[in-house]
Amino acid sequence: MSSNVGLTTPRGSGTSGYVQRNLAHLRPRDQGKPYSTDFDNLKHRQRQPDKEILEHDRKRDIELKVFELRDRLEDEGVDEEEIETQTEALRKKLVKEMDKGNGPNKKGLKMHQVHELAEAKIKQDDRFRSALGISRNYEEGSHWKRDEEKRIAKLEKDSAEK
Repeated sequence: MSSNVGLTTPRGSGTSGYVQRNLAHLRPRDQGKPYSTDFDNLKHRQRQPDKEILEHDRKRDIELKVFELRDRLEDEGVDEEEIETQTEALRKKLVKEMDKGNGPNKKGLKMHQVHELAEAKIKQDDRFRSALGISRNYEEGSHWKRDEEKRIAKLEKDSAEK
């Protein structure tokens, strides 16, 4: 046996004497559940978009359009003062559109635009909720709670009459 590894003598064991780790062995897991059983954690919470990131992306889109205009005007050989006035006018127009809520790039969101997708999903849910006539503070399952309260009140009323 060399350096205390393996069997003292591998003769008759059918092995070379080299010790390997058993990769098929599954260690027992912790006895705790891998998920929370707390009801509040099981309830769906919608991802809230980061307002600063959304604002930054909108301003970035505006500046991109302004830069494209500036580049096009410089290629055409327009005077620098005229370029400045046209870019400022475009910037003001785009900012005004952004404030109204119909700024650039409202459609065709990509998967990496998670904050924009979350904002669009919230607006879609609000439109759907208003179409169905559901209030903003509706709590899921509240209908069953009211039914249970009515049933208990009726039982108490019946027991009081007896």
